Amino acid sequence: MFKRWIVALLLAGCGSVMAQAIDLPAMQRRVTDAELAFARSMAERDHAAFTRHLSDQAIFYGGPAPLRGKAAVAAGWKPYFDAAQPPFSWAPDQVDVLADGQLAHSSGLVRNPAGQAIARFNSVWRQEAPGVWRVVFDKGSPLTEADRSAVGRRPD
Repeated sequence: MFKRWIVALLLAGCGSVMAQAIDLPAMQRRVTDAELAFARSMAERDHAAFTRHLSDQAIFYGGPAPLRGKAAVAAGWKPYFDAAQPPFSWAPDQVDVLADGQLAHSSGLVRNPAGQAIARFNSVWRQEAPGVWRVVFDKGSPLTEADRSAVGRRPD
C-alpha cells in the first residue's frame, strides 16, 4: 500500500511538470514584443516607459564604467530622451530563450537617425513575474563584417 502511494505521488509530480512545459516559440514572441516596446519607448520619447523595462538590478555597459541598477541606468539614459528626435533606434533580429523560460537574449542592429546601421546591441532579459520581462544586461558592440554584409539583405 505504501509503495503504491509513493508511486502515485511521483506520477502526479511528473504530470504537473509535463503540464508546465514551456512553449519556447510563444516565449520568444513575448521577449521580442518586450524588446520592441522597449525600443518604442525611445522612438516615442517616453523615458518612464523605458524605465519600466529595466530590472532593479540592471547593468548597462557603454561608458567609462557600467551603469548599475535601475536608477543609475534611467538617469544615465535620460539625456537620450531630451531631444525632440531620438539619437538612435534599434530592433531585434535574434531572440533566444532558455528552456526554463526564465532568461532570454536579444540582439539586433542599432541605427542612426538616417537609418544606417551603426552598432549591434545585446540584451539579457529576465522574466521577473509571469509574462513580465525586464532587461538585466545591455551592451552595444561595433558592427561585425557579417553585420555589414547582411545589412543590405535584411528587410527593415
